[in-house]
Amino acid sequence: MTTTSPAEAVRIWHDALNEGDIDRLLDHVTDDVEVTGPRGTSRGADVIREWVGRAGMQLVPVRWFARGDQVVVEAEAAWTDAATGLVSEPVLTATAFRVVGGRIARLARYDDVGTALNAAGLTEADMLPIEGPPPS
Repeated sequence: MTTTSPAEAVRIWHDALNEGDIDRLLDHVTDDVEVTGPRGTSRGADVIREWVGRAGMQLVPVRWFARGDQVVVEAEAAWTDAATGLVSEPVLTATAFRVVGGRIARLARYDDVGTALNAAGLTEADMLPIEGPPPS
């Protein structure tokens, strides 16, 4: 069995999110995944299913940071309005992930990469030397 690195697990999660493949996305989170964002903190894969189905979000990774089980991704985020189909202008956001056993156990969205790095215990020195998603 191949072990998925934390950065690879997060890359797969982003690919599934951007492709709208909720089942594949859920395969890469724990059943009791913790989700933290502007609306507070919740737990469970069903929270992810509802959020992804509702949000109409695309996350295009810009920079990646990783050490141990912690991964932070700075990304351009855009949302599709369900009523009009219009896509918002992209804004930079950052998400801190904790990966356990190749699956995402926690994800927390932040408005800026500095706050996400601090929350994950990472620094600029933990930046991966790649742009966009890490190679498969």
